[in-house]
Amino acid sequence: MHPTPAQPNRAARDREIESLAEFDEVVAEHGTLAQYRVQAVDLTNRTDVLLTTDTTGAVFLGCPMDAEAAAGVRASGALVFSPVPGLPFDPYRGFVYTPGELFDSLDEGYEATSDARAYAWFQQTKADGDIFASMLRSIHDDAVSDALDELLVGARVVGVMGGHAMARGTAEYAGAARLGRELTRAGFTVATGGGPGAMEAANLGAYAAPFRDEMLHDALRLLAKTPSFRPSVTDWARAAFEVRERWPGGGASVGIPTWFYGHEPPNAFAAHTAKYFANATREDGLLARSNAGVVFLPGAAGTVQEIFDNATPNYYESRGEPTPMVLVDEEHWTRQLPAWPLLRALARGRSMESRIALVDRIEQAPEAIKRLGG
Repeated sequence: MHPTPAQPNRAARDREIESLAEFDEVVAEHGTLAQYRVQAVDLTNRTDVLLTTDTTGAVFLGCPMDAEAAAGVRASGALVFSPVPGLPFDPYRGFVYTPGELFDSLDEGYEATSDARAYAWFQQTKADGDIFASMLRSIHDDAVSDALDELLVGARVVGVMGGHAMARGTAEYAGAARLGRELTRAGFTVATGGGPGAMEAANLGAYAAPFRDEMLHDALRLLAKTPSFRPSVTDWARAAFEVRERWPGGGASVGIPTWFYGHEPPNAFAAHTAKYFANATREDGLLARSNAGVVFLPGAAGTVQEIFDNATPNYYESRGEPTPMVLVDEEHWTRQLPAWPLLRALARGRSMESRIALVDRIEQAPEAIKRLGG
């Protein structure tokens, strides 16, 4: 049986080392690094250990180490993939991103951040058609997927889909934030596309979950002063970090954005951000990992695509038992963009028929997710 995102192969996972503390623990407890995979760990101060420990069949992915140590472990049968200099990202990273990583140097302006520099690198290398760059992007995205699978082990994930155009300060934005808060309080892990608009609102709601209800009200009022990431991503992001600084220690959620849409910045309220270069990998991965269902807020072409990207495996049961799908706003999904009649027609007579719902108000979505999920 192949592992699923929610059920990783523990034997393989147990041989992955992703931090210096974990490296030291493995050496102390087992006395060997044979067959281990060491991922993006700085080993420049572990030369003696590397030269005296069995590393047969080990793989070192982007681990800085002294030349003597690298030569020694290679001689003992290990593979060493050296760090790639000059990149604005680590292709071998062992963990998903944090807001602080993506928005480092924000005080100098968004253009100075790691996120903006990675997007600029992507644009340049994509235009060049450099096969080495495309290989690095693929390695990075695979490493991010691996880290995301590890993060979500055992989690009940509800995806929240919606457009990037939803502005702070609107009733719709506040509703999406309350949705994220209620889902988090119900024990779900909220996952979004990680960008602005409805995505940011749902991640904000998850962040607000541990606090009294007044916190979200005050945070929404503060954010409304900078309604959009246009014209200034810097001002938009700074407003989010002001909320985080005023109310530290918020609830955790997941954002899964892409540099393919690099003009849309990631939001700062997702505690864990799995950012990809390949949008197709990102979109399929977000829906596949939403094992407790998906809520679709009003959106345009992208959200319509996501509805049927999610409906297809539910229709064929290619990922197992169908998962709940809740569409919000009857007017939007039956008249403006009538996705609901088609979804209902597809579901008729199949297992997924009892797992879909249309609700008119966003406040009804959490209860619908719980009801459809049994």
